[in-house]
Amino acid sequence: MAIAHESTIELTVGLDENRVPETLNWSAKDGGVDGEEAKAMLLSVWDPNQKETLSIDLWTKDMPVDEMKLFFHQTLVSMTQTFVRATQDEKMGATMKDFTDYFAEKLELKA
Repeated sequence: MAIAHESTIELTVGLDENRVPETLNWSAKDGGVDGEEAKAMLLSVWDPNQKETLSIDLWTKDMPVDEMKLFFHQTLVSMTQTFVRATQDEKMGATMKDFTDYFAEKLELKA
């Protein structure tokens, strides 16, 4: 099947003299995003040949720890939702949701 359209997602990382991220910006012009600021990112891609996940995890040096905890919680929630949509495995999805609730409770992210 021929590719009908291509879309580009761009990440720009500004580094200090020690190559530590100071700025993160991203663009997805098809989605109306152009040079938006971010403080952290987690990117995972599946290598079908090696059957393994490759990842890039970055955060700026001024990312507050309390926001990093919230970022991780929200990422886990999103991954849970994506897992259920991709696999239709409601039972494991419920288990994953239990963990995200536990995670939030232990980090005191929910009242």
